[in-house]
Amino acid sequence: MHENFAGIIKPNSAEERLLAGIDPARMPRHIAVIMDGNGRWAKHQGRPRIFGHREGAKSVRAIIDTCTRLEIKAVTLYAFSTENWKRPQDEIKGLMRMLIRYIRTDLKEVHQNNIRFRAIGDIDGLFENVRKEISRAEQMTAENTGMVMNVALNYGARAEIVRAARLAFADIERRNDVIDHLTEADIERNLYTHGLPEVDLLIRTSGEFRISNFLLWQLAYSEIYITPTLFPDFRRPGIFEAILDYQKRDRRFGGVK
Repeated sequence: MHENFAGIIKPNSAEERLLAGIDPARMPRHIAVIMDGNGRWAKHQGRPRIFGHREGAKSVRAIIDTCTRLEIKAVTLYAFSTENWKRPQDEIKGLMRMLIRYIRTDLKEVHQNNIRFRAIGDIDGLFENVRKEISRAEQMTAENTGMVMNVALNYGARAEIVRAARLAFADIERRNDVIDHLTEADIERNLYTHGLPEVDLLIRTSGEFRISNFLLWQLAYSEIYITPTLFPDFRRPGIFEAILDYQKRDRRFGGVK
C-alpha cells in the first residue's frame, strides 16, 4: 500500500504516520461520502456558495486519488440530491457547469487510472448537456476494471427503493411468480449499486448527524464516520483518519463475537 503513495507523501510527515497505522487487511471495500459544508465554507470566506463548490471539487479529486491508491473497490459520492432542486437556480446551474467541467477535465486521468465512472439516480431528470457528458464518461470507462466511482446525481434513496420495488414486482410477474415470494435479493438486484460490495463506511463532513436520504438500503450495516471538517477542507488526511476509525470498530452485523 505504501508504495502507491511514493513521491506524494513526505517521509516522517503527519500523513505518513496516519498511513502507517492503516491495516491493509481490514480495508473498507466501498466508501460512501456525503459531501457537506461547501456553502458554509464559502460563507466563512466571505464568498458566494458556488466558490465553496469549486473548492469542494478539489476534495473530490483528492478522495478519488487517495481511494484509488488504497485500492478501495468503490466510492459513492453524494453530489446532487432530488431535494437540491429547491436551491437557487444560479447555484443549480453553476453546479451542473462544474460537473461538466470536471468530466471534461478529469475524464482522461480517470480513464488512465482504470476507474469506472458511473452516475446513479434519476439521470433522465438532468439537463440534456449534463446527460450527454455523463453518457460519454460512462461509455469511455465502461470496460475499466479498477475502482468504481459512483456519482449520485438527482438521487434520493426513498425514490431508489420505490424504483427497485417496482422493477422487482415486474420481474416477479414475468416469471409468473407470486408477490409473497419477493425477497431482499429481488430488491437489491434492482438497486443502482447492484453488483458492488456493500457500503462498509459512510463519511459525512461538516459535523451533521444525519444521512439525508442517501443510500438508505445500502447503509443498513455501514459504519458511520462524522467529521466536523467542511468538505472543501477534507483531503487525503481526512480519508486516512476515517479509515483508521473504521478499523477500530467491532463489526458484529447483529451477532456476537
